[in-house]
Amino acid sequence: MQTVTDEQVRKMNEVFSRNGNLTEAAMKAGMCRKTARKYVSVGKIPSELAQERERSWRTRANPFATDWPQVEEWLSAAPELEGKALFEFLMESNRDKAAELVAMGDEEAAAEIPKYTPGQMRTFQRHIKQWRATGGPEKEIFFAQEHRPGEAMQTDFTVLDALGVTIQRQPFPHQLCHSVLPYSNFQWATVCRSENGQALKKALQNHVLRLGRVPEWHQTDQSSTATHRADNRRVFNDDYVALVEHLGMKPRTIGVGKKEQNGDVESLNGALKRRIHQHLLLRGSRDFDSVAEYETFLTGVLERANALRATKIAQELAVMKTLSVSRLPDYKIAKVGVSKQSTIRVNRNTYSVPSRLIGETVEARVFDDRIEVWYAQSRQLTVERLLGDNGARIDYRHVIWSLVRK
Repeated sequence: MQTVTDEQVRKMNEVFSRNGNLTEAAMKAGMCRKTARKYVSVGKIPSELAQERERSWRTRANPFATDWPQVEEWLSAAPELEGKALFEFLMESNRDKAAELVAMGDEEAAAEIPKYTPGQMRTFQRHIKQWRATGGPEKEIFFAQEHRPGEAMQTDFTVLDALGVTIQRQPFPHQLCHSVLPYSNFQWATVCRSENGQALKKALQNHVLRLGRVPEWHQTDQSSTATHRADNRRVFNDDYVALVEHLGMKPRTIGVGKKEQNGDVESLNGALKRRIHQHLLLRGSRDFDSVAEYETFLTGVLERANALRATKIAQELAVMKTLSVSRLPDYKIAKVGVSKQSTIRVNRNTYSVPSRLIGETVEARVFDDRIEVWYAQSRQLTVERLLGDNGARIDYRHVIWSLVRK
């Protein structure tokens, strides 16, 4: 059947209504009599018919029909899963299932398991895109904010325990101290054990050294790493102010309960976790031989993310001040005495030290992840830092000989 326009049908209807001659009306409108009869019968123009017409057939069978209920279950449980990583996982999973059934002698069942090819990945991604639009979770709405290049750096801590990262098969609870330039969305992050002043000091210096330049302001939330309560209000900690001013920035915080004022870093916290999760899926393992290897992995993830923002990052760097100061030590010093029990008390936790130091005053260098004990300009001990209060880390080697003599 020939294709006609709305205007042709309107002209045909006009002529037909005047003389009642369908053949003449069709001829004057430039269509065949059969087509004219169709539009007279339905009483609608082509555009109206197109709106009503729904495609209710497929040109080919859905190749993922067997696995799609499982795919929807995965996507519902973890909406951040991306099509490529999920498709690769599905291919490998089905291949392993089929091989297992063949090994068991059940070749008939193995033949029923779908076998996918790399060429089907784009189709799979389209299916997921359609699922997200029609049955997926609601998306977050972002309201645009005006940011000036080089104005501020926002910093926040975010917990990564849910990613299940392990070091030599042992759980690795940790956080990232995460900084963002809101104009370009440049981001950098440093692994830390907890949210504390030493972690912020180490991370912030890492981040500005990575840039080689500094913005006008450094912005945080009202956490105790940057502020403390005084006279029913929050004021900056002296150590934090000294750090920010040393780096050439001015400190500012968001209002109490106003997380949206730190919206860029808050939003990119979630985006960074999803990005790391995807790269862990592609890596095929969440276990690392050392923290250093894990940090190298994170560096690669961040570099690839920043490469997508190179143009705007360059615009920010062009207006930011050059970093022209040396790095401050990443630790805080505490002078403490060694008790008769061969222990020291640091940050409300107890640590054993070699008994030869009993009665002496030692220098405890408190890092984010460890404590170093120094005496006479020589390091005597390095011990993992305890989190929380009133904990104790006692090394039996520091007290064993006294126990033996007793």
